[in-house]
Amino acid sequence: MVGGASALLSRRGLALAALLAVVAVYSALAGHLWSSGLWPQIAFLALVVLPVTLALPYLALPAARSRGLLLVALALGVLAVLLRLAGLEVAFDLAKLAALTAAGFWFLAYFEALSWVVLVAVIVPWVDIVSVWRGPTDYVVSEQPGLFEELAVGFRVPGEDSAARLGPPDILFFALFLAAAVRFGLRPFWTWLSMTALLGATLAIAAGFDISGLPALPALCLGFLVPNADLLWRELRRTRPDARSG
Repeated sequence: MVGGASALLSRRGLALAALLAVVAVYSALAGHLWSSGLWPQIAFLALVVLPVTLALPYLALPAARSRGLLLVALALGVLAVLLRLAGLEVAFDLAKLAALTAAGFWFLAYFEALSWVVLVAVIVPWVDIVSVWRGPTDYVVSEQPGLFEELAVGFRVPGEDSAARLGPPDILFFALFLAAAVRFGLRPFWTWLSMTALLGATLAIAAGFDISGLPALPALCLGFLVPNADLLWRELRRTRPDARSG
């Protein structure tokens, strides 16, 4: 039994390493690939680049229960800064993704019950909408675009020297919701698939209506809530105060 679990983790680790190499090679060569127009590029980003890149946090889920995740996140953050200073842009982006993923896994430790995660998933979309509309995110994107590019994780557009970007909170909550799906016995794969698909839809809407930025957290929160709705409802009913007293 232990041997089988070790073999499974080993296969997952190999898959993670292989996928990391694929993402790194694509990111390095993306500017030299075909340039096929806006909608083919959006389709490629939504159907290939986003799912492949965001499969990295999914494959890293076994690490979500590890100790010392905050130190890991901080160390990866320092590594990202050093890579940026060295001019290694691809490695810089991947280090940011890894640091924010570790931070999201660590942050879940503060959620003692599934109801807390649900509450956050209901509240944070509205906070994100306000922030993108007239808050800190709007200021950073419009007034300090260089700062946003430094902090955000980029997904390279084929044939262009540009990237679609997700801000740090987006990656952090993506990892947090994935880890919550594992910890509380929900549907991790369908959660990943739903969040990724809705992020792709958000990207398509932003491109189609020529919007400089759309809040991504509504897509992530819906992606967590919808595929797990029946399990969440059952758990919330089971843990209601009147249910316990009865």
